[in-house]
Amino acid sequence: MATDTQKPTDAPAENIAVATVRTVEMEGARTRTEHDLLGYGEVPVGAYWGIHTKRAVANFPITGVPVGHFPEFVKSLALVKQAAARANRRLGYLSADKADAIDRACTLVATEPRFAESFVVDAIQGGAGTSTNMNANEVIANVALELMGHPLGHYAALHPNDDVNMAQSTNDAYPTALRLAVMFATQPLIKALDDLAYAFKGKAVEFADVLKMGRTQLMDAVPMTLGQEFDGFHATMKEDVARLNEIVGLFREVNLGATAIGTGINADPRYASLAVEELSRISGHPMVLASNLIEATSDLGAFVLFSGVLKRVAVKLSKICNDLRLLSSGPRTGFGEIRLPAVQAGSSIMPGKVNPVIPEVVNQVAFLVIGHDLTVTLCAEGGQLQLNAFEPTIGYCVLSSLRMLTAAVDTLTKRCIEGIEADRERCRSLVHGSIGLVTALVPALGYEACSRVAQRALAENRPVADIVLEEGLLTETQLDHLLELEAMTLPSRVRRNNPGA
Repeated sequence: MATDTQKPTDAPAENIAVATVRTVEMEGARTRTEHDLLGYGEVPVGAYWGIHTKRAVANFPITGVPVGHFPEFVKSLALVKQAAARANRRLGYLSADKADAIDRACTLVATEPRFAESFVVDAIQGGAGTSTNMNANEVIANVALELMGHPLGHYAALHPNDDVNMAQSTNDAYPTALRLAVMFATQPLIKALDDLAYAFKGKAVEFADVLKMGRTQLMDAVPMTLGQEFDGFHATMKEDVARLNEIVGLFREVNLGATAIGTGINADPRYASLAVEELSRISGHPMVLASNLIEATSDLGAFVLFSGVLKRVAVKLSKICNDLRLLSSGPRTGFGEIRLPAVQAGSSIMPGKVNPVIPEVVNQVAFLVIGHDLTVTLCAEGGQLQLNAFEPTIGYCVLSSLRMLTAAVDTLTKRCIEGIEADRERCRSLVHGSIGLVTALVPALGYEACSRVAQRALAENRPVADIVLEEGLLTETQLDHLLELEAMTLPSRVRRNNPGA
C-alpha cells in the first residue's frame, strides 16, 4: 500500500468532510486519495475498502488471518448493516435511494464470496472491533456507490459513516454481528457431530457380538462388547449436540441500538426494536433485544459459556481419540482390538509402519480449542467499565475453534470411524486369557474363592476357566452358562450356590 500523503495545498475545503476521488499514478498502480482525521492517504482505485481499513492493516499485522477468513462473520456484518439501513429508512432518516443502494450492496456482500477478500483487517486488533466495523462500512459504501453509478470513494454521494453506519457504533454493530456469526458457524459443527454420532452407532451395531475386555486404569476389568464401547461414543456425541443446540440460543440476545455504551445516543428511540426486527427477518434467526443495553454492551458471559461447551466437545473428542489409538495400537505388540483405516505411510525410515494420524490430528485440534477457551475467559474478565475491548480476540478464538472442530470431526468421521474394523480373534483371545473373567463368577462363588482363582490364574499363567474346573467349583455346563456373552455384558445376578439357575 502507498504511504500517507499530506493534505494537498490546493485541496478544496470540502475534502475535510468527504474523500477526494482524485486518481493519481503511484508506483505503477492507479490510486484514489482519501482522508481521515489523521490526514490523507492513497488507496488502490479499485479497492472497496478505504483509508480507515488501510491504516488498520498497517497497525495490526498480528496473525495474518483477516476478517474475511471467517465468511460467517462477513455475512453477519453485512446483515447487521442491512437491518440498520432498513430501520433507518422506515424511520425516515435514510433516503430511499441511499437505503436501496445499501440494501442491495449488503445482499451482495453477504452472499458473494468474492467480497470477503475486501475484509482485509487482521481479525485480532485493538479498538474493540472498530477497524472491522470501518472495513465493513467502507466496503458496503463502495459497493453501493458502484451500484449507483458513482466512482469508488465518492463519499459525497453515500458516506460509510453517515449513511452505512447510521445510528450505530462499533460497540453494538460488531458484537451483534459476532453473535450472529457464531450462530451461523455452529450449525455445521452440530451437523458434523450428528454425522459422527451416526457413524459410531453404525459401528456399535456392527460390533454388537464382538466380546472384548473392558479396562479401568489400563488394567483388565470385566468383559463387554466392542459394540457397547462404540455405543458409548455415540451417546456422548449426542449429548454434545444437545448442549450446543441449547447454549447457542444465548446469542439470540443482542445489543443492536445500544450505540456507544448502551444509552442509545444518536439513535431514534424506536430504532433498536426496528433494527432487531429487521435483523431477525433477514437472518432467519429470531433475535431478541437485550433488556438492559448497558449490561449487554459490556458483558461477554455468553461467549464464556459457549466457549466452555466447545472445550467440553474438544475434551470428549480427544478422549475418544485416545481410546482409538490405544485400541488400535500394535499391530502385534499393542492392544490390536481394532484396525483403523490406513490413510498414509507412517514413517520415512520404518517400512510398513502405519500411524493413527487422524485421531492424532483431532487430539491437536482439541488442544488448540482448550487453549482458546482459556483465552476467551481472560478476555471476558479483562473488560473495563462500559465496554470490553478484547472482543476481537474472543471472536477469533471462538470462530477458529468452530471452524477447526467442524473440520476435525468431519475428517474423523469420513477418514477413520467409517472404516474401522474389529479384530474379532484378537478380542476373543484377550478375553479368554484375562483374569478379569473371574468377576462374572463372583455371584456364584463369592469374592474370596474368586480372588484365590484369580491369583492362581495369574501366577500359573493359565485361563480362569481351567482353574475353576480343576478345583471343582463349577461344572463345565455351569461355567459355560456364566461365561455366556449376555451374562457377562448385561445386568445379571445369579443365586449363590445355585450357579446354573
